Amino acid sequence: MEIKAILSRKKDDFSLQDIVLSRPKNNQLLIKIVACGVCHTDVTVLNGTLPVAYPVVLGHEGAGIVVEVGENVSSVKPGDHVVLGFSYCGHCKHCLTGNASACTDFAKLNFSGKDEDGFTALTTTSGEQISQIFGQSSLATYCVVNEKNVCKVDSDVDLRYLGPLGCGIMTGSGTVFNTLQPKIGSSIVVFGTGAVGLSAIMAAKILGCVHIIAVDVHTNRLALAQGLGATHVINSREQNPVDAIYAITNGGADYAIDTTGIPAVCHQALDCLDVYGVMVVLAVSNAEISVNLNHDLVAKGKTIKGVLEGDASPKVLIPILVELYKKGQFPVDKLMRFYQPNEVNKAFADSASGEVIKPVIVFDESIYSGS
Repeated sequence: MEIKAILSRKKDDFSLQDIVLSRPKNNQLLIKIVACGVCHTDVTVLNGTLPVAYPVVLGHEGAGIVVEVGENVSSVKPGDHVVLGFSYCGHCKHCLTGNASACTDFAKLNFSGKDEDGFTALTTTSGEQISQIFGQSSLATYCVVNEKNVCKVDSDVDLRYLGPLGCGIMTGSGTVFNTLQPKIGSSIVVFGTGAVGLSAIMAAKILGCVHIIAVDVHTNRLALAQGLGATHVINSREQNPVDAIYAITNGGADYAIDTTGIPAVCHQALDCLDVYGVMVVLAVSNAEISVNLNHDLVAKGKTIKGVLEGDASPKVLIPILVELYKKGQFPVDKLMRFYQPNEVNKAFADSASGEVIKPVIVFDESIYSGS
């Protein structure tokens, strides 16, 4: 079937084009995309940090409505509302122990450009193969995904706000809920208040952290962080964040999360910790940092930890986040601004400049506009 998709080529970042989408196989679904979030991981594909063969249709924070299911699909049916997550095999030791984000074949399934059978559902109208990412490529009007990629959600919740739960928001909140699991009364610092960082802040508030400190250089983002649960905000252009954190926490924080991938900021996240503090690195970056094993780690028993997709199983965490959103405890709508498909370049530019936390490309708003 012919669909509209935002196609990326090496010399042309974005172009809304007609392309061809294959019908779903036995274990797949056809999804009508309502909206898709713009994520920094999309940018890392464009800049080559995560190499994917061109041409490619980006988008991995899709949300939509099931149109058609393969004969082996049993968890959803046509008409169901779904959020799309990352691809995983479902049978390696990590998947079988509930750690789908650590799937042995994660890189292959999400960034090789093909599905688990070695095929892509996307081609140009002239027959040229188009790479998929995250098994979905949801910057399009429709996509075909494996049943494992979908998470059914309540139909009374606006899908335009839910797509980013499948990656950036899941990563930030999952890092707090699943990885750090801070005790009530503990202290946490979040460096970088984009979608990932703000999601971590909202999760820390839910779990009862007494000091929730946001560090950034954008005053508008810091103001939003305070509204979402940060007890303190630090503009690192105006004061030394490590000194300020030590003063706030009376000796250092229990946890720090870096979402920036900037080496100097990573060092600040490590330096601001108390004894036995844990620093988590979330940024997708090729940057390198150096540490002094004694001074930076051993002398205070500190830990540096990488986290994969918030150590989350999408089918478990996404419904929890939706329920928290419905109760007003996880107001993700405050992070988002909507764009039309022909505004995709502006959406990416606004994200890069810091003007918008989470741009969302809306492909079909008819179910909410009444048209």
